Amino acid sequence: MTRPLLNRRLAEFGTTIFAEMSALAARTGSINLGQGFPDTDGPEEIREAAVRALRDGLGNQYPPGPGVPELRRAVADHQREWYGLTYDPDAEVLVTAGATEAIAAALLALVEPGDEVIALEPYYDSYAACVAMAGGTRVPVTLRPHEGAYVLDLDELRAAVTDRTRLILLNTPHNPTGTVLTRAELTAVAELAIERDLLVVTDEVYEHLVFDDAEHVPLASLPGMRERTVTIGSAGKTFSFTGWKVGWITASPELTAAVRSAKQFLTYVSSGPFQYAIAEALRLPAAYFDGLRADLRAKRDLLSEGLAQAGFEVYRPAGTYFVTTDIRPLGADDGFAFCRSLPERAGVVAIPNAVFYDHREAGAPFVRFAFCKKTEVLEEAVNRLKRLA
Repeated sequence: MTRPLLNRRLAEFGTTIFAEMSALAARTGSINLGQGFPDTDGPEEIREAAVRALRDGLGNQYPPGPGVPELRRAVADHQREWYGLTYDPDAEVLVTAGATEAIAAALLALVEPGDEVIALEPYYDSYAACVAMAGGTRVPVTLRPHEGAYVLDLDELRAAVTDRTRLILLNTPHNPTGTVLTRAELTAVAELAIERDLLVVTDEVYEHLVFDDAEHVPLASLPGMRERTVTIGSAGKTFSFTGWKVGWITASPELTAAVRSAKQFLTYVSSGPFQYAIAEALRLPAAYFDGLRADLRAKRDLLSEGLAQAGFEVYRPAGTYFVTTDIRPLGADDGFAFCRSLPERAGVVAIPNAVFYDHREAGAPFVRFAFCKKTEVLEEAVNRLKRLA
């Protein structure tokens, strides 16, 4: 055939960098600190809940399209208990195949061809692909490093809004930079959305992975935002069962119905028995979430200090389980070349941040490492990385 086989909207998207770097880790026997998945399972009682659901015949056939009632109620209860947000589990909660499908369904449902979608750059790679599939135009607003952290320029965000802007795609806690937007920043975003009559899709999958004095503030909890915000959550990051692919949205009845209209033609339903298990997980006591944060904070500090000793400039994250570093102190400025050579040089795999940018040059000298691994794995990675010093 003379015509290209791939839809032109997806022509710019090849194999993801995660697949490339994970294959490189396997081929070289390197420690994989690239892709963000834990190397241990989550709570044993939640795994047993999934086994029990399988044995009891719960979810082995198609579950309800919006998700099993037990999980929808648990999501609604979670939002009320943690953030004071009240949602109707029947009309305002929709279960999805992970956050990735939630993002896709939301954008396919809410974006018309030609609409502009503002996203904070660097951004999770599926954002760009989903905007493209919806026929939208992505408009990046770049988070920039400043005094050891990445910050949002609110003036730049305001300037990015045009008459064609449909929605803002927000992510906090933010992957890959680890930034947690403050209440003041989110208030400014909310005021802008209300002033310009914008929708907001907010990816909050790292909501429980915040450290030190950082606070996760759901955008929907701010005045005037509940009716114009689609909030995305996920079990994978909070409970370390990323393979189960259980996510959800909470939104007004009108927005939930719109997203459901797109979602029903994607997976339709998924993760039947696992939905019952995650319903139990969301009801774990606060001690579980406190322990998760404490464990990851210690691992963040271990890896951050090791990277600094190896010669990187380190941006210590306030949230998520990723550390962004600057490779220029090591005499390099091309993150792709650096990451492709790192397995041979040090036996460790990382991800070049440039893949998360439209403006590749802005992300060129930055590299991301994941710390959601066993302590002994991180200690070995730190020892290997010392070869670079």
